[in-house]
Parts: sequence; C-alpha cells; structure tokens
Amino acid sequence: MAWRAARLRVTAPLLPLRQRGIASCIDPSAGLTEEQKEFQKVAFDFATKEMAPHMAEWDEKEIFPVETMRKAAQLGFGGIYVKPDVGGSGLSRLDTSIIFEALSTGCTSTTAYMSIHNMCAWMIDTFGNEEQRHRFCPSLCSMEKFASYCLTEPGSGSDAASLLTSAKRKGDTYVLNGSKAFISGGGDTDVYVVMCRTGGPGPKGISCVVLEKGTPGLSFGKKEKKVGWNSQPTRAVIFEDCVVPVGNRLGAEGQGFNIAMKGLNGGRINIASCSLGAAHASVLLAQEHLTVRKQFGEPLASNQYLQFRLAEMATRLVAARLMVRNAARALQDGREDAAVLCSMAKLFATDECFAICNQALQMHGGYGYLKDYAVQQFVRDIRVHQILEGTNEVMRMIVARNLLQG
Repeated sequence: MAWRAARLRVTAPLLPLRQRGIASCIDPSAGLTEEQKEFQKVAFDFATKEMAPHMAEWDEKEIFPVETMRKAAQLGFGGIYVKPDVGGSGLSRLDTSIIFEALSTGCTSTTAYMSIHNMCAWMIDTFGNEEQRHRFCPSLCSMEKFASYCLTEPGSGSDAASLLTSAKRKGDTYVLNGSKAFISGGGDTDVYVVMCRTGGPGPKGISCVVLEKGTPGLSFGKKEKKVGWNSQPTRAVIFEDCVVPVGNRLGAEGQGFNIAMKGLNGGRINIASCSLGAAHASVLLAQEHLTVRKQFGEPLASNQYLQFRLAEMATRLVAARLMVRNAARALQDGREDAAVLCSMAKLFATDECFAICNQALQMHGGYGYLKDYAVQQFVRDIRVHQILEGTNEVMRMIVARNLLQG
C-alpha cells in the first residue's frame, strides 16, 4: 500500500512550489523581481490546476486543449510580449521565458504550441502596419483565434532560404502555390504566418504574408502521428492557387527572411524555456521517486551514485536556466550578440534538459517506461526541441560562424 500511494503521488499533478519544499539551489524564482515572482506564481498555479491534471489525457487522445489555452489567455498568456494597445501583455523576453518555463511543468506540449502562437502574434505586432496589428492581434492575444508559423517545407528544413512556395503578384493579390511541412496547429488554427517567394532565389526573394483559414486554395494534409507533442496537431499546409491580398503582407517585399529569423531568435528562447520547465518537473519527480522507492532494503536516495546523478541534473538545470535568461535579456536589449546567444541557449538548454529528463526516467527504472508516470511524457515531449526552431546542428553552425568571423 505504501508503494501504491507513492505511485499515485508521482503521477499526480505537480504541487505548487511552496508545498514541495523546493531546494533553494534549483528554485526558479531565485534572482527575480517581486513582480516577476508574482506572474511566475500565477503561471505555476495555472500549470498545476489547469494543465497537469489533463496532460496525460491530452497526449493519449491527441486533444488540442483550446478552452484551457483561452483560460491562459485571460491571464495575459496569449500575447505575452505583444504591445498592450492591441491586447498584449507588453512583457519582456525574460518575463516570457519565466512564464513558459512555469507553464511547461504542467504540459510541455501545450506550452510549446502557446510559445509558437505568441511568436506569430509578436511578428504581426512588430512588422505589421497599424491596420494589420489591430485586425489580427486582439483576437490572437485573447486566443479567440490561434496562429501557426509556416516556414519549413518538405525540401527546405534547415536550409530555410531555399524555400519554394511561390507568391506571384497579380494586381492587388498574391497567388500562392506550394506547401509547408510539420506545421504546429495546422488545420486547427485560424491564422497562418507564411514565408513565401515573391522574388528570385535566396533569402532576399522571400516575403511574409498572413493567411486566414477558409481562404480558397488553402488546404491541409493528414494529421501526423508523433512521438510527442500530441496535444497539438501537426499537418502539412498546402497552397493551390491560393489568393491573398497584398494588404496581408507583413513589411516590404523581400523582408520575409529577416522577419522569419527575428521571430526564430525569440522562438529559440521560448522553446528552450519549455525545456527548462520539463527538466525542472523531472528533477522533482526523480527526487520524490528516490525518496519513496526502496531497493535492497534502503531508499534509492541512500545510493551515492544516484545522489551524484541527481546533483548533476540539478547543476545542468540551473546552468541552462541562467544561459536562457541571459540570452533573453540580450534579445530584449537588442544587443549585437543576441542572435548567437539565443542559438547558444537553445543548443545548450534543449540538449541538457533532454538529458535531465532521460536520466529522471532511468532513475524510475521500469516504472519510468510506463505511461502512468509523467516522466516518460516529458522525455517524449522535449525530444523534438533539439530539432525545431533550427536544429541543434544548425545552432552549432551559427555559433562557430560567429567565433570564426570575430
């Protein structure tokens, strides 16, 4: 009965920090302002009450939790770094990282989609004109409508500048033809921020347009079956003589690649923050499991090897968190080194946090491989973070290029 009770505790929603006796060395509120601690607490409480109890069901049944996300939007999480005049919260990149880390402890997959939605809203807010900002952003910030980011294509993943989706000018419209792959929310979302080719080869021929669901010629592929990220649908987005008003273009022709890359700098911080949340939750689950599980007549926590591994996990978590928050500050301040710091943070945090979650699963033994235990879902959900928003191999290229050109 004691082991059964322990098992229930491990699979129950993560308790608020103040109830778990979090060790000060991994406390995610360390060094934050009082205001930041307040909205971090709001995010942790929302994750605990509204997300964690449903995380496994959303994963198993592949539910896109629209109403839960709209509740999050009521707290200001639908447009965290969008300007307030169009419904956003107007917070900083560091504030955003803190919020996504906290939310991700409740459901990493859902939070990761929310981070993409926030990135799309920010792109419209930042690069759109006043009419576009006021037309699209309020309904995105309230999550009345949801957004998807369309850059990757079947033949251009890491080499985004080689994308082929064409947008031919015809009077006051563009006619789009082509397809996008691996689009989070595709088919279930309402607004699509699309990178397309309006000019010649290379990055300078790319523009950015905003499409709405229901546009003639816009269709979607089958829902992909994925290892993780199952609370958000993923489909191909297909354009067949899809007519879009020129007035839906963000910025000038040829600015699309620059817009996409600026969006991805923030996206890399966001996805790294989601990895931090999953790793933080996994450290807590491992800590609890080592305390309650006995082998050879002793709690696993008495085994020095496991003690050392737990210490390494905690150290990696704190190091990754500091790196992500440093990059978030650099991005917010518009520093010259922001892009490379975002790449470093994304590379380091997603690699290290996956290793943390995987080690936490290993510490659970056979139980960690059962879907009754949350740790396996954190492992599955953050594995893709090493691939998307620029693969970690591409992050290494960006950092190396910066070093060799310095």
